[in-house]
Amino acid sequence: MAPRTKAVPQALYLIAAFKLFKGFVLLALAVGALRLLHRGAAFEVYRWANTFRVDPNNRYVHLLLVRLSLFDGKKLRELSVGTFFYSALFLTEGTGLLLGKRWAEYFTTISTFSFIPLEIYEIVRRVTFPRVLVLLLNVAVVVYLVIDLRRAR
Repeated sequence: MAPRTKAVPQALYLIAAFKLFKGFVLLALAVGALRLLHRGAAFEVYRWANTFRVDPNNRYVHLLLVRLSLFDGKKLRELSVGTFFYSALFLTEGTGLLLGKRWAEYFTTISTFSFIPLEIYEIVRRVTFPRVLVLLLNVAVVVYLVIDLRRAR
């Protein structure tokens, strides 16, 4: 598939920026998970709390420490590998869209559409504003890309 012959629409730049942002955030989380693997997760959170002058007995810090204590080395490794994978997926989509590649539109449409059932399942389990917002954004991305791809034929 050849690159676009016309200029890349601004909407594709927005989608690319959204995908690149998610990719870089996930990359940072994956690196953070690896750092927690080499140091104790609870120790690291306690150190961050001290650095930012947060009371270590704060209810939210305590809740985070309790949740992190559930992760052993194996789970942190698995979390890191999965996060690196999704980071690579989003960075590939974003870069391809930014460069105006048609394959990136197909790739982004298929991968974004594949997440929608999981997002619906999560909303059914527990409705939250961020979950609904992500679902709506992803549906909008898929609808836009499908219309754009059909128009390009």
